[in-house]
Amino acid sequence: MSFNHSVVWIDHKEAHVMFLSETADEAEVIKTKSTHPHLHHKGGEIGSGRVALDDRYLHSVLQAVKESKEILIIGPGSAKLELIKHAHQHDQDIANRIVGVETVDHPTDREIFAYANKFFYKADQLR
Repeated sequence: MSFNHSVVWIDHKEAHVMFLSETADEAEVIKTKSTHPHLHHKGGEIGSGRVALDDRYLHSVLQAVKESKEILIIGPGSAKLELIKHAHQHDQDIANRIVGVETVDHPTDREIFAYANKFFYKADQLR
């Protein structure tokens, strides 16, 4: 089955990848295998105090959406931006299909589907 749209809700621990078409929808959860604890910045130290996301984790998220025609990326923090940066560095074709990025806290899967349906409905109406 070919899905026209996908939405990725991502944070530093897991990604909820959801696929939407006119007749069906599906979802999968991809978890990072990284064991790095959350770090906090200490005064007087160089660097942000943050651990970068595992490239294998980001790559597996991109591979999950490789068949989608349009991709929306959402999430609460910087992980969504790291995913976009990874796409631009490693898979320009997928990067070109990213049509939106939005900050969204921690919704349920049902709320993510509703958000994506609303987003893509508006986007399709503008064409």
